[in-house]
Amino acid sequence: MKTALFISKRLISERRKGLTFSRPINRIVIAGIALSMSVMILALAILTGFKQEIRNKIAGFSGHIQVLNFDSNYSFETAPISSGQEFISKLDNYRGFENIHVFATKAGIIKTEENIQGVVLKGISTDYDWSFFSKNLVEGSVLSLNDSTRSNGVIISRSISDLLNLGVGDDFAMYFVQDPPRMRRFTVEGIYSTSVEAMDKIYILGDIGHIRRLNGWEEDQVSGFEIFINNFNNIDLMTFIVRDAIGYKFREDQEKLKVTNLKIKYPQILDWLNFQDTNVIVIVVLMLLVAAFTMISGLLILILEKTNMIGILKALGSDNKLIQKIFLNQAAYIISAGLLWGNIIGYGLAVIQKRFELISLDPSSYYLTTVPINFDILHFIFLNIGTIFIILIMLLIPSRLVAAISPVKAIKFD
Repeated sequence: MKTALFISKRLISERRKGLTFSRPINRIVIAGIALSMSVMILALAILTGFKQEIRNKIAGFSGHIQVLNFDSNYSFETAPISSGQEFISKLDNYRGFENIHVFATKAGIIKTEENIQGVVLKGISTDYDWSFFSKNLVEGSVLSLNDSTRSNGVIISRSISDLLNLGVGDDFAMYFVQDPPRMRRFTVEGIYSTSVEAMDKIYILGDIGHIRRLNGWEEDQVSGFEIFINNFNNIDLMTFIVRDAIGYKFREDQEKLKVTNLKIKYPQILDWLNFQDTNVIVIVVLMLLVAAFTMISGLLILILEKTNMIGILKALGSDNKLIQKIFLNQAAYIISAGLLWGNIIGYGLAVIQKRFELISLDPSSYYLTTVPINFDILHFIFLNIGTIFIILIMLLIPSRLVAAISPVKAIKFD
């Protein structure tokens, strides 16, 4: 067994038995590191969970990437394109695409006996992935669509339901401003709530066949395609792949398509989410500094306590490097204990919040009803390894204090 490690273990053993006055100091240092670690864990888990939930909710309404007619503007009255596009089969060769489905939108006005409300009818077909709205459904059921007949059922939001006093099974009239004006009657089959009020107050979901008939489109015409991807961080790359698959059309008789994504459609929301990264960086840096300076203080006390031992070791011929290793080994033990408790506390609180949702949020401000939690194994690994590395690097400076200790004075030190 190496000398430095042997002595370190003996000193740690003495401290456990309470034979030294630094034992309570060590406990305070461990508590400080544990507190810092738990705060960093919670900050990362909440931030990544918050960003993930908001992105998923926005994407649930429009997909991560959209393909539209190049002539379409930013209104909900779009120019049609054919649903039989060649680029769809090309995207099958790339990993990372989760789902592609058609859609169409048309603005209208819902009128009841007491109220009116402007909304957007989003038409979907049999290829639609209902996982997002199934997760956020609070009453009723999702639509059951088929290609042979048009369904009059729709799904509305809780906001629209409360505003117009509509429940599951109720029917209502929706008016479309066009020449000539049209009216359709729909039946509420489901009510959803995503807490994203800006979206909930606008969209109702129904059969795309109604929009085709209202606009006089062919059976294979749609407003565009919504594309979902597996990893939001790759959205720029996946957008480029879609554009490359579509290519550039130069002939006048060819449909010209444009590609957009969430970062282009909702820059203000995503910029706001990215701004939260700064807050977490500040928290992590501050907590690392707290942990590091707490450990530095603890190490200085350890050196002060064992000044006599340092003098004896130097008198016996030990060099400064060996003595530094003795104290750095003790510091590594204290850091490990602090990180262990920090991980237990941090991840314990995160699990409790994720399971029981004890802390709530104002959905009008945060788009969420509770504080979200996201667990990522990479965050766990990098946070722990990074904390150990940074603290040990900072401890190299105070550990050099042993070089300035004179053996004669140290042995006489009391």
